[in-house]
Formats: sequence, structure tokens, C-alpha cells
Amino acid sequence: MRPALQDYADGIRVMLPLIPGSIPFGMIAGAVAAEVKLSAAQGIGASIIMFAGTAQLATMQLIAENAPALVVVLTGLVINLRFAMYSASLAPHFAGLSSAKRNLLAYVMTDQSYALSITRFARDNEMSGAAKFRFYIGGALLMWVFWIAATAAGYFLGNKVPPSWSLDFVVPLSFLALLVPGIRDSSTATAAAVGAGIAVAAWTLPFNLGLFLAAMCGIAAGYIVENRSSRKDLDAGKDL
Repeated sequence: MRPALQDYADGIRVMLPLIPGSIPFGMIAGAVAAEVKLSAAQGIGASIIMFAGTAQLATMQLIAENAPALVVVLTGLVINLRFAMYSASLAPHFAGLSSAKRNLLAYVMTDQSYALSITRFARDNEMSGAAKFRFYIGGALLMWVFWIAATAAGYFLGNKVPPSWSLDFVVPLSFLALLVPGIRDSSTATAAAVGAGIAVAAWTLPFNLGLFLAAMCGIAAGYIVENRSSRKDLDAGKDL
């Protein structure tokens, strides 16, 4: 029997290498909040309430441009639609948990926590639902703590960071670190390639709709390849 604390520790351990990439992202979110003249409570509170870096940056920029409130809210929702897909993927693993625990998991969900958890769950079929919860929450809460701290640091210190440091360059690198280990077969490779191509081609769409379009196209392409591969395996089995 694995000690329960070991599951928390494992979640923290796998998340630690990704923390350095989240700190510049959080500092940028805090600095942008300061630039649009939000109070410290508002700027840091946005991280606590939303806990979604890309959506925070987009909505802050819209606030700075005096965009209508409805546009600001819809933009945040569209950017975060990918979390609905993440949730659908993780739901079977947490089906036996209470609604309170599932709500907590949903609140602390990030791209990092999803990618690390779904990879671990796919590799270890013997993990119980309780063990999966402990693994997930260990890493997710670590990310939450560092994100809030980084946002606060960015709010108060962001303007003092030299632009030559190019901290924003670390953000895509951290996402690449999540993407590459998840490419395990032709379907995931196709999904990644199609999604990346559409994201580049559609980056000019308003309200960051290109991101959502890229995600949907990538999923569809991966599904088609996976479906064809399954049919080929089934036909081969019939021939035998």
C-alpha cells in the first residue's frame, strides 16, 4: 500500500519543473493589471477568482481598451472553453468523488495540472480514485500558490523588470514542455500538428477565437486518425 502522502508528494514533484515557467507568466499578468490601473486587490483578486493566465491577460487588455463588459466576459469564456474539454477527459477518473472535491479540482485546473495528471493516469491503471485526487491536487495547489505569489510580485515589481529580459518568452516554452510528452501516437501527433497550424493561420481572429478554432480542429483531426486506425486494426483482426 502506498502512503497517502506519497501521492501528494508525487504530484508536487512532477509539477515542480513547470513552476519556473509559470512565474514569469504570473508576473506579466500582475504587471498588466497594474498598467490598466486596477487596484492591488482587483489585480491580485483576478488571479484568485479566474486562475487562468491567458484569459486574464486578454480580459485585462480589453478593460484597458474600455471594451463593453459583455465582450470582456465572453472573451474570457471563449478562451477558457478548452477547460470544458479537459474536464470531460478527466471526469471518468474522478467519478466517485464528492461534488465538493470535484468542484475543487475544477477550480485549480490548469493546462499543466491536466497534462501531467492525464499522462500519469493513462500510464498507471491501478491508481484508485482517491490516489488520483491526491496526485492531482498536490501539483495543482502548488501551481496555485506560486501563481498568486507571482501575480502579486508582478503587480508591485513588474514595471521594474527590464524589458530586455523578455520574460514572456518563457510562457510558450512551458507549454511546449507539456505538449511534447503527450504526443504518443499518430493521432496525437496529427492533433498537435493541425492545432498548431490552425492557431498560426487564425491568430488574427478577434477575441482569441483562433485558439478555440485550433483546439476544435486539432481534436477533430486526431479523432479521425484514431478512428481510422481502430478500423484498420479491427479489419486486420477479422482477416486473421
